Amino acid sequence: EKRLEKQNRKKFCARIATENYDAVIISQSQFEKIPISPERQKRLLRQQIKEVIDGIEQMERNDGGHFSIRRMQRVQKSLEARLSKLQAEKKKDNVVYFEETGVDWLGVDESDAYKNRAANTKMRNVAGISTTESQRAADMFAKCRYLDELTGGRGVVFASATALSNSVTELWVLQKYLQY
Repeated sequence: EKRLEKQNRKKFCARIATENYDAVIISQSQFEKIPISPERQKRLLRQQIKEVIDGIEQMERNDGGHFSIRRMQRVQKSLEARLSKLQAEKKKDNVVYFEETGVDWLGVDESDAYKNRAANTKMRNVAGISTTESQRAADMFAKCRYLDELTGGRGVVFASATALSNSVTELWVLQKYLQY
């Protein structure tokens, strides 16, 4: 825990990047403190915005319903707001980004902690389908996408002994991390 306190985190991450470790085991809370680079976050947000715009266009062509289109437009505005906020942030000089650590495989225990991702769908008022996303889930998604690019989709393993508690949507959301 002391190695990942704010004043020691850069040194710890630099050791991960420069040493020849077979494995590094850290808690989820500490893993979340190693950020993905702003450039990669911007690229991912732009990709998600494009996917939402494509979904809106498809709904308009197929008469997806006014309510569903409006909801997708709200998702688009939310993603655009996150992108604007990210672009306005000043570069943090003292940060080691996840990509710089040299990590090329990620084993995630208790992966059910990352089930709070938005599921874009034209279905409404269905229990278990979330339209909002937690910061924790967004961070894990960005790291999984990076490892997918690096390893061809073979760099992430999720494990959990927790049963599906709400719906099959949870399974779908977790699979989005692993089989994008």
